Amino acid sequence: MDNKALTLKKLFNYEVETEKRKLKRQDIDVFTVEEISRLPEPVQKYFIYCQYIGKEKMTSIKIVFDDVHFKMGIGKPWINIKYQQYNFVPEPARIAYIYSRMFGIIPFEGRDKYQDGQGNMIGRLLKKKTIFDVMGFEINTSAAVTFLSESLMVPSCALQEYIRWEPIDSNNCKAAIEYKGIRAEGVFTFNEKGEFIRFQTDDRYMYMDNGTSEKHRWSAVAADYAERNGVKVPSRIKGVWNLGEGDHEYFDGRLVDVVYKL
Repeated sequence: MDNKALTLKKLFNYEVETEKRKLKRQDIDVFTVEEISRLPEPVQKYFIYCQYIGKEKMTSIKIVFDDVHFKMGIGKPWINIKYQQYNFVPEPARIAYIYSRMFGIIPFEGRDKYQDGQGNMIGRLLKKKTIFDVMGFEINTSAAVTFLSESLMVPSCALQEYIRWEPIDSNNCKAAIEYKGIRAEGVFTFNEKGEFIRFQTDDRYMYMDNGTSEKHRWSAVAADYAERNGVKVPSRIKGVWNLGEGDHEYFDGRLVDVVYKL
């Protein structure tokens, strides 16, 4: 498949369909208290609070954000983007599509993915002019840890062999993902109710305007839990770089749709 011959929306759809074809309908299997008992205490509490016990396990999730506030980099202005993504469980994968209009008039498309253990981030103006196409070890690691940060949104992931858990205390635990030669880790933080409220890692790279990358601490923040299709999910997600000079928030989105595939 010639990626350059496709618009990013078509590339996104093609890659999503490729992952969907890998999914096999399993016999009905549900989350049980016995099964999650091997997970750290705050993760068990999360499963119970979010009402996953007794629910069928999922193989993928579709998440749609609308009117996301987004910054292309430090010192850049906020822009509004439309954002949707799919995450897949049996073979970890995450494929996202971004659309906006720069300065209100110039179409911008982005595709960010983690697939077959590799990351790739592409951005184009006017659907044809590529302004970045990032590959390599740094994006592979960043994509893996981003997938890890979202694993509790698709809690079947928490039970997979490619994610390992380590208890810290009653509100925090460490998790690591290892897949196809790439390993990354971070710390999940939960509140007293059992809501996952933050993931923080030192394994993510920030891409600079000069084409280089720098490793910085990064956080995903989850808030405003609401019930959707019988389970509780955060309806607001933020992405934040935790820099030496202070926090740089660059993504602030509200979920408008969450669809699980069983």
